[in-house]
Amino acid sequence: MSDMKQLVEGFPDQLREALTIGEGFRPQEGNSDFSSVLITGLGGSGIGGTIVSEIVSGECKVPVSVNKDYFLPAFVKSTTLVIVCSYSGNTEETLYAMEEAMRRKARIVCITSGGKIAELAKQNNCDLILIPPGMPPRACLGYSLTQLFFILNKFNLTGDHFKSQVESAIALLTGEEASIKKEAMAIAEFLYKKSPVIYAVDGYNGVATRVRQQINENSKMLCWHHVIPEMNHNELVGWAGGSEKIAVLILRNKSDFTRSQARIEINKKVFSNYTPHVYELWSKGSSQLEQSIYLIHLTDWMSCYLADKNSVDASEINVINDLKGALAKL
Repeated sequence: MSDMKQLVEGFPDQLREALTIGEGFRPQEGNSDFSSVLITGLGGSGIGGTIVSEIVSGECKVPVSVNKDYFLPAFVKSTTLVIVCSYSGNTEETLYAMEEAMRRKARIVCITSGGKIAELAKQNNCDLILIPPGMPPRACLGYSLTQLFFILNKFNLTGDHFKSQVESAIALLTGEEASIKKEAMAIAEFLYKKSPVIYAVDGYNGVATRVRQQINENSKMLCWHHVIPEMNHNELVGWAGGSEKIAVLILRNKSDFTRSQARIEINKKVFSNYTPHVYELWSKGSSQLEQSIYLIHLTDWMSCYLADKNSVDASEINVINDLKGALAKL
């Protein structure tokens, strides 16, 4: 079994460990009357912020935004909770953003395995959650995702029901592992030698983004994604240029809004005018968090199987390392 497959297989155990780590987090005393929350991070370290911001949007007492740049939006100030996510602790853009957050005297909590961000956090008395080191950031989503929920809860911005939902997700993944792998293999076969496009309803943009990222990094393929209903106001027209080379993967949930479900059925008819390759992946679980975790785990497996079919190493990211090396010389 490849290194990446071993990491994917260990995802339920990672979620269990993440719950233990999160329970141990004790915020320092200080300002907790927040006007906003900003989660800053990129790639595998940042995708958890996108997913969490969608899940808590109907519950969190203040706006939760996501930042994926060197710079911070103007609203960040002393009453902003800034959550800094960098698995390595050395992500260039995230370091810039953290330093800017400190200059603005925001309340900062860091999620990292070490590096410069851990050093900065200790030097400046910032809250710090350390997660296990030595893995690719994209293989550690269980750690970062769970810590984000704990941080929001410990600052009384959200409830603690996420804990039971993560536990339910762990039981679901463990009990369904054989069928998850079987469907993941079928989707890999479906996408092989095609150009994948991922669709999901609004609220699952983070999950769809994660699927795209895993196909990019693990399977070494270009693909794109969009959300419904927004894509019905632009991209659907672009399907006039569709072809059989495109394979559509639709992430679906029985809980999706009825009007969005209707849109998907109509969209499928449009897609079928240009390609016969349309696959609907239905989630399992009784909450948005549980459904998201299910879809993430299944498509993580899919990206590894697709890497096998493409005869590529799912763990290799030489081009990203080359980019970082070139930037370091500037």
